Amino acid sequence: MKKIEAIIRKSKFDEVKEALHSIEVNFFSYWDVTGVGNEKEGHVYRGISYSTTDIQRRYLTIVVSDDFLEKTVSKILEAAYSGNVGDGKIFVSEVLQAYRIRTKEDGLAGIN
Repeated sequence: MKKIEAIIRKSKFDEVKEALHSIEVNFFSYWDVTGVGNEKEGHVYRGISYSTTDIQRRYLTIVVSDDFLEKTVSKILEAAYSGNVGDGKIFVSEVLQAYRIRTKEDGLAGIN
């Protein structure tokens, strides 16, 4: 099993969620987070300068079978892409075990 952690633009969240649902990834967790990026310049809106060093993003955590990894990452890459600086990051790590508390199922049965 693999854990996918994706940090994406908040404005792209609905597109990513729909893309994941289209491949039947129906369970994942997400949080609103603030991070610091590479962009150093501020933006001016209606004459007021805003700092862009603190960036609002959405953080998703998804656990999938090894066979489903590439398909899931591809959908996130496609849906979260805007072509601009700050589109986000995806991290993949190994999950040693998973359990469903209610039924005590483990492994893939615990996440499906």
